[in-house]
Amino acid sequence: MSSQDFSPGIYPYYAREAADVQNIGNGILPAQVKPRERYWLYGLLFVLTLLTTSIVGTALQYDFDRNIPFQIEHTLDAYVRVWRHPINLVQGLPFSLTLITILLAHEMGHFLASVCYRVDASLPYFLPAPTLIGTFGAFIRIRAPIYFKRVLFDIGIAGPVAGFIFLLPALAIGLAFSKIIPGIGHQTDVHFGIPLLEWLLRKAIFPGAGANDIYLHPVGRAAWFGMFATAFNLFPIGQLDGGHVLYALAEQRHKLVSNLAVLALVPLGYFWRVWLVWALVLFFFGRRHPVVYDESDLGRGRRQLGWVALVLFILCFTFAPLGT
Repeated sequence: MSSQDFSPGIYPYYAREAADVQNIGNGILPAQVKPRERYWLYGLLFVLTLLTTSIVGTALQYDFDRNIPFQIEHTLDAYVRVWRHPINLVQGLPFSLTLITILLAHEMGHFLASVCYRVDASLPYFLPAPTLIGTFGAFIRIRAPIYFKRVLFDIGIAGPVAGFIFLLPALAIGLAFSKIIPGIGHQTDVHFGIPLLEWLLRKAIFPGAGANDIYLHPVGRAAWFGMFATAFNLFPIGQLDGGHVLYALAEQRHKLVSNLAVLALVPLGYFWRVWLVWALVLFFFGRRHPVVYDESDLGRGRRQLGWVALVLFILCFTFAPLGT
């Protein structure tokens, strides 16, 4: 829609002046009164996540330096080692800082796009956890409705693109510092799938090396988790990033594609059973999308970016991310 299609009467809360009407027509809402930010909470969660991911990083670095295959119990041992010798946390920083940078880039992509369009959004919340990587990831809260599809599209795609920009060099650097140890992949109790992007870089950096002969450096492992997060978020389902992009591009097909994508997770469970869990979660809680009443065309540039999102998904996706 063009700017003349709007009037202050349509958006009485947002449109206070003639300039506001012009901004609304461009998809930019006037600044709103924001709730008081709890910066202490953002900071606390960030520090705790840095701690838990650094502990995992010490375990990964410890094994890598000694050519020991990765074992889950080594991660548990790392908590004890760090408790006794906190200086060991320094060894985990290459992994933790790489992972947090990728996650932060992803969420700041969403946040900065929201700021650009004056959509009220929180800063990133990091989620520390004693998991395989020391975190459940990060997220931001969009605290205001989105009225325009181009705004929805730009906010949705900004995260995966920003995260990919950072994970690509991290993966290349991680592979450059990796080692060739024949059969190392068969000795670990956790087997990581190889996304297409990693496979292509492996062929370029280690031509002729077998998939199970490359011991991935912790920096590369952090990039691997970044690829997993990117691929998962780009599933065209509900309110995932891929769902936002799909809704903005083809609202009438969003419900059908979301349902088909959830159903596709069921056969994927043959490769990785956790896909079945996500199929249930997304089926019951993740398929719906808030309605955006906007019939304007997104333009050729954004449609091309939609194809870019599909390429990123293909590059980062793997049928069986983890196996034993």
